Amino acid sequence: MNLSLKGVPASRGIVIGPALVLSGAAGDDGQERRLEPREVEPEIERLLKAVATTRDQLLDLKRRVAMEIGQKHAEIFNAHILFLDDPTFLVETQEQVRKQRTCAEWAVRGYVDRYARMLDAVGDGMMRERQGDIRDVGKRVVQNLRGGSLAPLSESAERRILVARDLSPSETAQLDLGKVLAFATDQGGPTSHTAVIARTMEMPAVVGLEQATLHIKDGDTLILDGGAGVVVVSPDKETLARYRQRQAELKVKERELKAVSRLPAVTKDGRVIKVFGNIELPEEARNAAAKGAEGVGLFRTEFLFVNRNNLPTEEEQFEAYRLALRHSHPHPVTIRTLDLGGDKFVTHLGMSGEMNPFLGLRAIRLCLAHPYVFKVQLRAILRASHFGPVRIMYPLISGLEELRQANQILEETKRDLARRSIPYDPDVPVGAMIEVPSAAITADLLAKEVSFVSVGTNDLIQYTMAVDRNNERIAYLYDPLHPAILRSLRMIVAASEKARVRLSLCGEMGADPLFAMVLVGLGLRELSMSAGSIPVVKKVLRSIGYREAHALVVQAMKLATGAEIRELLSSSAVGRRVTEA
Repeated sequence: MNLSLKGVPASRGIVIGPALVLSGAAGDDGQERRLEPREVEPEIERLLKAVATTRDQLLDLKRRVAMEIGQKHAEIFNAHILFLDDPTFLVETQEQVRKQRTCAEWAVRGYVDRYARMLDAVGDGMMRERQGDIRDVGKRVVQNLRGGSLAPLSESAERRILVARDLSPSETAQLDLGKVLAFATDQGGPTSHTAVIARTMEMPAVVGLEQATLHIKDGDTLILDGGAGVVVVSPDKETLARYRQRQAELKVKERELKAVSRLPAVTKDGRVIKVFGNIELPEEARNAAAKGAEGVGLFRTEFLFVNRNNLPTEEEQFEAYRLALRHSHPHPVTIRTLDLGGDKFVTHLGMSGEMNPFLGLRAIRLCLAHPYVFKVQLRAILRASHFGPVRIMYPLISGLEELRQANQILEETKRDLARRSIPYDPDVPVGAMIEVPSAAITADLLAKEVSFVSVGTNDLIQYTMAVDRNNERIAYLYDPLHPAILRSLRMIVAASEKARVRLSLCGEMGADPLFAMVLVGLGLRELSMSAGSIPVVKKVLRSIGYREAHALVVQAMKLATGAEIRELLSSSAVGRRVTEA
């Protein structure tokens, strides 16, 4: 047969094995069943028991994921638990059972469908993601009503490649690594919670295959290439041999990457590039260091604020920052001040819904609007600076006015600590993030009043291209190689060099080997990225020369489109070496 299905790469790795197809949608509740009057109250009891069981399962799953995968990923399940705890859910489902005498499964499905359609009507990327959370909970309640689970998997005697229409985050986190080689789904995208968890678990995965469940049968031999986003069904002997060879080559590369991660990132012609890690929780600094990070280039502190009913105290924040410093010792930790808003909210700051949250009261704007909250965080950071090298970084600076306001509050905070004889580093470096076009255009002005600047490419690309990066319908416009982005970066590099201030980049652009080569060619000397990307980026940087990367970038800057630039990079000798790394 040798049928090749193309999907979306979700998690790297090549595996070969038999398929296990989960037929139909997980949690499908079948047909409506009408109840006799005497069956209504027992049905209500069955519903309440299933909801309680589901809640216990989710709490247990959250604890397990926090221990095995990380606290950040465990927070995914807060939305699931909140949905179960919503009184409206229980009231409306019980009313439907009582008044319409429908079975509990049908009542749950009806409520979930209505709620999901309401969220879908909002048309917002974040709300669509929440819709997936709601459907996930509904499926789990129905499974418990039926006493079911991923039974075919538990009955399997050998490790298999799981094939399904979709897998929810909770289903993915529960996959038994002893029985699942990889998974392939008809639905899903590379930035979904499911894909992120797969990468964290280092389980190869391909999503967005659309019709995998139609073309694949239980027991079919599959080749799954998570890096290429390809699933080969019933491969012939030649294809099997080719992929087995590639498997062996990947294992060799993994050993090489582990060795390279311990080495400095120095280009072939001697240019030293500092590689840092991006973290969201202090414990992640240890993993970044183990992967070869030379410090933390971005500590996203907003994760200390979300998924709780009150603001973190100064002491809580201080301990978190000090722990990150301990794990990064003796390297520096760059702490980004609170970056809430956009797609991250907390109710206890009075953050109301906005028509355009990404253009609204977020990041440094929110901190300046709540100076007390800002000062608490700054005090905690300054106190931590006494225990190791800290850098303070302001997010979403749009101009000098905001920068000066933030620095004024910082100076007030320093004076307050000095009055109380609390030790801190009075010379802690302070920097601004370049994330919006106004900051890029005035980078020369900002650079004169900071110790360093850091480019946040995730938002810089989004704002420059006017592209919602969570909207899959226009994702094709989100292009790091667009001439406008490269020109902006060149302008920022020139401004920092003229002002003689340190320049770093902490967006995910630096985690892509090809883009990392371009960034070095543009003149950047510091890159920060997710820990898992550090070894391969270090290997790439050690395999190229700065001068050859710079010459290639000079050629690229003369081209008119991102597609032309990508073609030039990919077809060049240095580009091919990078791609093969």
